[in-house]
Amino acid sequence: MVSGHDTPAVVCEPGGVPESVCVLGLGLIGGSVVRAAHVAGRKAFGYNRSAAAVEAARADGFDASSDLGEVLERAAREESLIVVAVPMPAVGAVLGEIARLAPGCPVTDVVSVKGPVAAAVREHGLDARYVGGHPMAGTAQSGWTAGDAALFRGATWVVGVDEGRDPAVWRQVAALALDCGSVVVPAESVEHDDAAARISHLPHVLAESLAIAGARGGDLAMALAAGSFRDGTRVAGTAPALVDAMCEANADALLPVLDEVLDTLHEARKSLVERSSTSVLTSAGFAARQGYENRGSSRKVIDGIVPGEPGWLDALREAGRAGAVLVALPEEEAR
Repeated sequence: MVSGHDTPAVVCEPGGVPESVCVLGLGLIGGSVVRAAHVAGRKAFGYNRSAAAVEAARADGFDASSDLGEVLERAAREESLIVVAVPMPAVGAVLGEIARLAPGCPVTDVVSVKGPVAAAVREHGLDARYVGGHPMAGTAQSGWTAGDAALFRGATWVVGVDEGRDPAVWRQVAALALDCGSVVVPAESVEHDDAAARISHLPHVLAESLAIAGARGGDLAMALAAGSFRDGTRVAGTAPALVDAMCEANADALLPVLDEVLDTLHEARKSLVERSSTSVLTSAGFAARQGYENRGSSRKVIDGIVPGEPGWLDALREAGRAGAVLVALPEEEAR
């Protein structure tokens, strides 16, 4: 249940990049954003529905509350950048409270799907001040105690470039990602969700399947399990509700990718039956893995694209599709 007050909404006037960051949801990712923003010198405060998480955050010296209305009223007064960090099922209710109490604040999120969040943002009338985000970082752990200020260092942080984004808000969201130690990859919501289905949500599904297959082998299989089983099933240690929230929210993108993998496995099985060979699968997989490992040495850096200049969104989309990253805002746009 979402708490709140009947106090009239305060509208934040557009301004420069806010020092203040309001994080709604203090789990692994939201809690790490609060910590990283604090380390970067920003004022950071947060909300969590669970009183236990709030008490743990306060015990660690952070500014946290379980009163969503009070937190959003403060965000409105301080013109904070609001970061939505709750699971997808709770996003709609939180956006409703933002629309009621802080409708003019810039809003971003760290949810692992972008299309459904963007649709919910439009439904609540917040689109003009919204730019989506998704830090590609995490662990199999969850909750406030799993958070780490260093979680995003060197990681990729997607910043949305859907049509109609406000360049000032875009700079604010990108600046937060950079302050947290990440590099920025611009991406549209639909393209992000397809990519996330392939490199984030599918691995969860496969890890669960591998864990089940191993367990079905009984005690002997578990006694023999070593590095490949451990690494292949690592994310199966994630809380099931969190995996469900990711995969179910991105079902439209995940289903065709699952079909691709099933086709690949079917062909591998057919080859093993007919030719006693797995070479087609292993050769293609090895080449794909090598390509992934070699990307770091040839990564392109985005330079000279200034948010707000003509064609800036198109230019950032193309750069993102090419795998280029933003490591700093243009000098004249920096905080």
